[in-house]
Amino acid sequence: MATVTREKFDNIIEIKNVTKVFDGITVVDNVNLAVRRGEFVTLLGPSGCGKTTLLRMIAGFELPTAGSIFLEKQDVTAMPPHLRPINTVFQKYALFPHLNVFKNIAFGLKLKRIPTGELDKKGKPVYRKFTKDEIAEKVERVLKLVGLDAYGHRDITGLSGGQQQRVAIARAIVCEPKVLLLDEPLGALDLKMRKDMQSELAAMHKNIGITFIYVTHDQEEALTMSDKVVVMTDGAVQQYGTPKKIYDEPANAFVADFIGESNILSGVMKKDFCVEFCGAEFKCLDKGFGKDERVDLVVRPEDIAIDAKRGMLEGKVVSTVFKGTYYEMEILAADYQFTVQNTVDRAVGETVWLSVEPNGIHIMKKLKTVNEFIGTVVDETLVAFGGGEFEFVNDGTYQKGDAVRVKVPFDKIELTDDEEDGSVGANVTQTFYKGSYYQVQVYTDDDADFFIDTVDEWDMNDRVGIKIKPEDIAVEHTESTELEHAQAADAADASAQAETEKEETEGAE
Repeated sequence: MATVTREKFDNIIEIKNVTKVFDGITVVDNVNLAVRRGEFVTLLGPSGCGKTTLLRMIAGFELPTAGSIFLEKQDVTAMPPHLRPINTVFQKYALFPHLNVFKNIAFGLKLKRIPTGELDKKGKPVYRKFTKDEIAEKVERVLKLVGLDAYGHRDITGLSGGQQQRVAIARAIVCEPKVLLLDEPLGALDLKMRKDMQSELAAMHKNIGITFIYVTHDQEEALTMSDKVVVMTDGAVQQYGTPKKIYDEPANAFVADFIGESNILSGVMKKDFCVEFCGAEFKCLDKGFGKDERVDLVVRPEDIAIDAKRGMLEGKVVSTVFKGTYYEMEILAADYQFTVQNTVDRAVGETVWLSVEPNGIHIMKKLKTVNEFIGTVVDETLVAFGGGEFEFVNDGTYQKGDAVRVKVPFDKIELTDDEEDGSVGANVTQTFYKGSYYQVQVYTDDDADFFIDTVDEWDMNDRVGIKIKPEDIAVEHTESTELEHAQAADAADASAQAETEKEETEGAE
């Protein structure tokens, strides 16, 4: 398996409008993605974001509820895994303990059939098995590639975790798949071994030349090894691009918060190349926003300059920690606690001035500025939306069954520790520190999401209740077709899921 020149002009995998629903919960939500031949692409996101489910659909272990998957322009959505030229390396390597290293790697080759180039009497291609010499040659070649050329006759149980991981990779690539899928394969290794294997995996990819799709929740792994990174949350792709692009220019607050250390703030674009935050105006490199448009912005800790005498914002050092090559400080300025990284230490309690150059400020459009739902009037005082029923102020123009548009400001929602205290229960999925408040995103059991601005800090996966005062719920009439379209979409999703489950059941029988 000699070094190959990778051509990156064509897409080997195309994922089109793929959705996966489990028990009424959408875990992959209308994903569109194209992977070029020979690329190292990483699916990155927190636990439960849908990255492994997406990988399993590419492999064929799961069927999409909706959408299509193409491999080299061929629709493989319903094709079983063993017919796809794809191999997978799992976090648990699933090696055979009763076979030595050589036999573990050779296992797939012994089962594989290859065309002879001849046709039988019916005109169908004739297939044959690999010979022992062919198997030996291929196994020895990949053993050398993964640095285990002297380990062929060793027992699997006598290998270290890193060596077992290499055997698993060798077993996956020996059959020469067009795509190699890796589902958190370094998860069981210690920190030093993980870092060593990151470099080795990247080197293997360059030598082998095939397409790698890698799943991890580790940002450093993704940024270190990948040609492209797909950042996911809540089953959806938030951003797809090079590691540098995603780090330097995050698409939204989630990406900025998830990739590296970030200071995420709310601001106002005063005009092109000028943004206001923390009570001061800063020059930036962004344009194309509306005048006085509310925006999110990110400033990386290493992009903040500290001076004892002058700057844009006056602050006080709250804490300082030595991190080896730099000091990481928390500095309170204008009600926002900035994380700052600098090679010069500052004493706790010291007054300092902070400045940021224009290229250190990245402006992002807000995902939402208000919670908005399509709902239904239940009776004179109740309206149903977001998975629950809430009291509202009826001006007398709303009747039972009316389709309505509902708007609730972020800061008009209260979260409770006990979900029974609210009108609907939900799980916390994201929390962003915005200075004087936290912006929290929650999902109800009906898959509706709310954004809440609160002074209280909530942890990921906290179970909460949602309370809203009647006077804080803005209701307006809307066309019933909007509600019908939403209901029809839900019905279509449910129908597609039922059909998929039926096919899977019939297939199993």
